[in-house]
Amino acid sequence: LANRVQDRLVLKLIRRYLQSGIMINGVVNEAEEGTPQGGPLSPLLSNILLDRLDKELESRGHKFVRYADDCNIYMKSKKAGERVMTSITSFIEKKLKLKVNREKSAVDRPWKRKFLGFSFTNHKKPKVRIANESIKRLKSRIRQITSRSKPSPMEVRIEKLNQYLTGWYGYFALADTPSKFKEFEEWIRRRLRMVEWKQWKTPKTRVRKLKGLGVPDNKAYEWGNSRKKYWRIACSPILHKTLDNSYWSSRGL
Repeated sequence: LANRVQDRLVLKLIRRYLQSGIMINGVVNEAEEGTPQGGPLSPLLSNILLDRLDKELESRGHKFVRYADDCNIYMKSKKAGERVMTSITSFIEKKLKLKVNREKSAVDRPWKRKFLGFSFTNHKKPKVRIANESIKRLKSRIRQITSRSKPSPMEVRIEKLNQYLTGWYGYFALADTPSKFKEFEEWIRRRLRMVEWKQWKTPKTRVRKLKGLGVPDNKAYEWGNSRKKYWRIACSPILHKTLDNSYWSSRGL
């Protein structure tokens, strides 16, 4: 760092960050090497240390993309990819004195790999798509917020959903697959209908609520006394019509 950064105060501050330790379960542990995963210092140091890697790749004429310590290099064949993987790994470890995470590194088709939460479709003209791992994390978080076992008011759930989804949609707006976003929205609304149905609890309350939403008396009694499971009811025509998009918009979603 001292070869690239001349300001001694900045170097002193970086050293303090690196030596400040790591908090694990409320206990401070000494940091012997490296920088904490996900810390704000990590991408800064990566850009300083890996600037030489960028220049090396440019001098070789390779097409690549790098963000912090994550890098993809694009070749026209598997054989070329394996050759470059070997030579670049050697450059990073011998010249830059850094370690390559071999478990996360691979030579593969672009649509089988992910980069910063994104991947590609395997079409003749590939499109940017959301990586499967990112979708799994999204669904896991939504399940936590819309868990019917948690006694949380609907207003609180919607507020948390808005906070999470605003950031998530903003980040993944780059994706060229709008059908996926539509699919997520439908699934989220079904999760909310399931929670709402459970919160109505008794058949008497359900019948009253359905009537209040304009459902005819006979249909309100039929569905209000249904023994079907929550998830099945959440996809029923009766809830689709009553707890529709406009209903959730009026609730602040």
